[in-house]
Amino acid sequence: MNEVLAGKGTFLAFLKENIATVLNEECDKATKDIDEKLDELQKELLRLANSKADYEGVADEIYRLRELKQSALVESAEREGKRQRIMEMAEFLDEQPELLEEYDEQLVRRLIEKVTVFEERFTVVFKSGVETDIEI
Repeated sequence: MNEVLAGKGTFLAFLKENIATVLNEECDKATKDIDEKLDELQKELLRLANSKADYEGVADEIYRLRELKQSALVESAEREGKRQRIMEMAEFLDEQPELLEEYDEQLVRRLIEKVTVFEERFTVVFKSGVETDIEI
């Protein structure tokens, strides 16, 4: 933990890069495009239904696009949740002292995803995605 805190400028820069990556994914544009296509297909569906023509293919496409839109919205919500967690982690880390003199349970729980122990080393995976090996 002291290594991370001592180099928290680098660690925070990595967190901010992760935030930028999360924010740059374009889900809003995808849902807007789907909405436009759905609008067109619904108009086509009405036209076909009024002329008593077969509209089953158009209806199937509308259902498919609705499912696609739902998936895009779920991905967007997950991305927003991840962005929020990274922001909270960055703020929390920024408030921490440069050097710990005793174990801080709250800090460990907020920053570390998992620790894997091997014979000659252990690997620490932080919630931000950073991974580091520590030799024993």
